[in-house]
Amino acid sequence: MYKGVALSVMASCLFAVMYYYTSLLKPLSGEEIFGWRMLLTLPCVTIFMLSSGDWELARALAARVRHAPALLAGMVLSASLIGVQLWLFLWAPLHGRSLEVSLGYFLLPLTMILTGRAVYGERLSRLQKIAACCAVVGVGNELLRLGSFSWETLVVCLGYPLYFILRRKIRSDNLGGLWWDMLLILPVAVWFICKGNPAVVEQFPRFYVLIPVLGAISASALVSYILASRLLAFSVFGLLSYVEPVLLVGVALLLGETIGRDEWMTYLPIWLGVMVLVGEGIKHVLAQGRRSRS
Repeated sequence: MYKGVALSVMASCLFAVMYYYTSLLKPLSGEEIFGWRMLLTLPCVTIFMLSSGDWELARALAARVRHAPALLAGMVLSASLIGVQLWLFLWAPLHGRSLEVSLGYFLLPLTMILTGRAVYGERLSRLQKIAACCAVVGVGNELLRLGSFSWETLVVCLGYPLYFILRRKIRSDNLGGLWWDMLLILPVAVWFICKGNPAVVEQFPRFYVLIPVLGAISASALVSYILASRLLAFSVFGLLSYVEPVLLVGVALLLGETIGRDEWMTYLPIWLGVMVLVGEGIKHVLAQGRRSRS
């Protein structure tokens, strides 16, 4: 278990490092950085799948497409949904929108709970209802303050549930499905690289080192995340997923962004809701531990 916890925390730290690392890659655009990330990450994930025996998952999905070609349309939509998220993650730090994206990641556990209730009829526990009410207070303040949430926040907290629903619907919710998502994103990634200015890399020789390191960070974070998901109980793994948005806020503040006085009533209730969910997760983990010892 401790190895799984260490891998999960390391994955969150690496994703946060990549969030900050993007600022070192100026004057490359977010689209170019996204392109290089996809181009360099896919081979690393492929090697991992071949060595771990997961390659059969990708082959099985390809066999399903041969028998039901219409499935490819769902896979393209799945790749598009996750591609937007991966692009936004790299675009936001370059444009001073890191806090908006991190708020989306804080809201994500809450929107996932509500999605489970609305789509799959899952019941909410008392603590989950309290967490949802806290989030409603934060959402209400943001609506009163601006009339709406930023599009970056909405893309994260609403886009991921749609992605997970679709993957479950087409039965691609495994590592093989993620590999196909990345493969289908690859043409767009290559187009972003070609569309950019190749002379920038020649003008700044440091990119010959920085770009490969970006790929190494991305692949290491993804592999650590996958390994942690296999070593940990689902409840513990879900609990540790809250580490990442906390680190993303820290990176945003490190990059010079600030939380305005009128924004605190948006962030604090949502953070309180997340803490309630964390408390429920700890309670669940402790209960599981007592059952396993008895």
